[in-house]
Amino acid sequence: MSTPETTTSKEAKMFADVEWEESNPWFDSVSGSGAKMWSCITDFFTYETTKSVVVKSWTIGIINRVVQLLIMTYFIGWVFLYEKAYQVRDTAIESSVMTKVKGFGIYNDKVMDVADYVTPTQGASVFCIITKLITTENQVQGYCAETEIKKYMCTHDSNCTTQLRKPASYGILTGRCVPFNSTLKTCEIRGWCPAEIDTIKTTPMMEVENFTIFIKNSIRFPTFNYTKGNFLPTITSKYINTCNFDMVNNTYCPIFRVGDVVSYAQQNFSQLADKGGVIGIKIGWMCDLDKPDDQCNPSYSFTRLDAMSQKNVVSPGYNFRFAKYYKMDNGTDYRTLVKAYAIRFDVLVNGNAGKFNMIPTLINMVAAFTSVGVGTVLCDIILLNFLKGAEQYKAKKFEEVSDNEVDSKSGLYRSQLSLRHDDTFMRSSDSGAFSIEHYM
Repeated sequence: MSTPETTTSKEAKMFADVEWEESNPWFDSVSGSGAKMWSCITDFFTYETTKSVVVKSWTIGIINRVVQLLIMTYFIGWVFLYEKAYQVRDTAIESSVMTKVKGFGIYNDKVMDVADYVTPTQGASVFCIITKLITTENQVQGYCAETEIKKYMCTHDSNCTTQLRKPASYGILTGRCVPFNSTLKTCEIRGWCPAEIDTIKTTPMMEVENFTIFIKNSIRFPTFNYTKGNFLPTITSKYINTCNFDMVNNTYCPIFRVGDVVSYAQQNFSQLADKGGVIGIKIGWMCDLDKPDDQCNPSYSFTRLDAMSQKNVVSPGYNFRFAKYYKMDNGTDYRTLVKAYAIRFDVLVNGNAGKFNMIPTLINMVAAFTSVGVGTVLCDIILLNFLKGAEQYKAKKFEEVSDNEVDSKSGLYRSQLSLRHDDTFMRSSDSGAFSIEHYM
């Protein structure tokens, strides 16, 4: 049991401790640091909400809704329905092409078949159908006169020695001037003789127009492991033997008439056969794998690929040279040189496939909803700069508050007090939203 003297001494000690704490600046510093730390913790676990200002203006309201409508129309109509942005797409198409040409023609009183006029013979995606030939037979290695008269015409050896460092057209220049015929002389070359004369006029093989091209195409989209071919399930052997491709009735027939292909490419067959050219046969595979398999079908288009050579006067069209080699009984090699004018066909395959996937769907939906906010930005620009009452809108939208503006009695900021007492130009329509209507 404590005595009165003990109690009195304890109270005195407690009062002394309080006086020491109040008079000690170190204690005040520790206490203030703790308060600041606690204030930071409480500030971290707070929620901030955006202040809304409702502007009742027909002009701004119409602009806002029109912009939002245009944005949503763009995303729904173009992005989702037309571009199918809800799908993941595979553009790395894998393709194989096999071709065959059929038809017989007559050239220089000789019947020409596939082995004569198609090169290369492997049936690849790029092949040529020869329409015109300039043939130089029985060429052997030796010395002869150059056949390009305008470029290599001469009267003395000195005219040829000046061109020794330049490449000749059909061989290596020797520097000598030799007779070309009874009246003209040209520079001598060493090479295959007699040299080619490619200025001879010949008539193209016009039967090429009715030749047919058979195209077999297989494709695969590796992302979806999806394979398909240009032979539809409904195609039969009887149909293939009788059909020819056309843009209206036989859009999936794999047999193409050469004349039709040239016509679809908007070219004149006679001019193309005379000078040669390059025609592209494009096979497009645009597949929506969310739809049934029978709706993934090829589409064909045709174009002239060497349009620049068509307009070029120096080297128009398309031609190339090849030779057939033979050996005489005495072991001497000789050859037949052929300059061929041809229509080259390039079968080009392209395409992409799409299939629904949640990730691109969510990404584009978020982009759509975010883009709707563009209407708000546009309306803010108009309100702040162009409409009557812009200053009032600025005052309500941008509110400045400082630490020195606290009311000593109520503990509220002066701006909050002004909002509570000033109801002349503003009224609350919902939680945290203020309506401006008198000056708008």
